[in-house]
Amino acid sequence: MHVLIVEDDERIASFLDKGLRAEGYVTSIATNAAEANTYAEAFDADLGLILLDLGLPDGSGTGVLQRLRQRQSDVPVIILTARSDVSDKVRGLDLGANDYVTKPFVFEELLARVRAALRTSAQPTTTELVVGDLRLDLLTKVAWRAGQRIELAPREWALLELFMRSPTHVLTRQRILNQVWEYGFDAGSNVVDVYVGYLRRKLNRAGLEPLLHTVRGAGYRLQQPD
Repeated sequence: MHVLIVEDDERIASFLDKGLRAEGYVTSIATNAAEANTYAEAFDADLGLILLDLGLPDGSGTGVLQRLRQRQSDVPVIILTARSDVSDKVRGLDLGANDYVTKPFVFEELLARVRAALRTSAQPTTTELVVGDLRLDLLTKVAWRAGQRIELAPREWALLELFMRSPTHVLTRQRILNQVWEYGFDAGSNVVDVYVGYLRRKLNRAGLEPLLHTVRGAGYRLQQPD
């Protein structure tokens, strides 16, 4: 998932960049409104979320937000602001921001808000996900592989949905833990490896091309079959 950080404070931008990358996100940094507009238009459909500072050296972040929504982009935007005035926050939300965080902030809270914004933006417009010969029904929570029904436990279903929403992407254990088990679960637990093992045995059936792969030292990937 690609996150654009629009922040002119080098210290804060670096802190966000390192923290988000450690969580498995791809990041880019824009230090002013002009760069933010250029990045947003260049990445367009590949952009998953924008963290937007309001106080930029060449204008207000609300101008970036306004331009973004005027060209019909629905990328989630979380405003980062040192301004405590309610009117500033209301204006940002009215212009199309999804959420706001007041500086100084706790990184764990920001991560939770990022996940919430991404979940909201990923609400399905269809009732199923399809990757090759694998199909997941989002209503009945049942999967099929090559026409064969696969029964899934609730956590297995959530894990498979995460993989199918990012096919071919390497998902780190930390990202899986954060998005399937939510923040606060014991990071030292091997629960991710255990459940990936359960899911792998259900997906990688005899006579069919393996789908779920381990990327040594990095995480796991759902490989789309040829």
